[in-house]
Amino acid sequence: DRFATTPLFFHQRKWSVIREFFDSMGRSTRESNWLDVGCGRGELLRLGQSAFGRVAGCDLSQEMLKASADLEVRLQMAPIELPFESETFDLVTAVCVYHHVGLPDRDALTWDAFRVLRPGGVLCVIEHNPVNPVTRRIVQRTPVDANANLLPHSEARRLVGSAGFSCLDTRFFLYLPEIAFRGMPWLQAFLKHVPLGGQYALFAGKNWMRR
Repeated sequence: DRFATTPLFFHQRKWSVIREFFDSMGRSTRESNWLDVGCGRGELLRLGQSAFGRVAGCDLSQEMLKASADLEVRLQMAPIELPFESETFDLVTAVCVYHHVGLPDRDALTWDAFRVLRPGGVLCVIEHNPVNPVTRRIVQRTPVDANANLLPHSEARRLVGSAGFSCLDTRFFLYLPEIAFRGMPWLQAFLKHVPLGGQYALFAGKNWMRR
């Protein structure tokens, strides 16, 4: 509550990081299809849907999906199975999903994300940064994260590499509370590659040249 005035701030920051990545790559998303894994109530999809040709989501919780009736959403029957056909999407996002996925299942989820992406598509994994002490404290106090197993960005890089992705970029954000961020947005851009932010976004490409 002291970090942001409303939960919407966190969704807005995530969408900004995604948009800025594609802008930096010079890639338009107007004709692209986007899948948000673990979409919940669909807040992130609503923020970005006007920038994409098609947006869709899936989640393990039927109750969460009830709030997404205005969106194309499907129920996931298992954490490692995405209920969509192969090579359907140009962007797959998994936002704060992996820390709820059991360690033995994380590779399988990443492989399935690879499956549903078209060649040239992008996987974006956004996760809490366990290096940040404030993040760890917030996670410990949040009931929904009671059984969370945080994913370091180094392990996220290993996961995407093992599934056949090429790592394209990692951006760190949520350094500042909302009030401070509104006053100094330039500071976030300056610190985006310093691995201390409250969260990080890892971007990985399918059939891209490795970096």
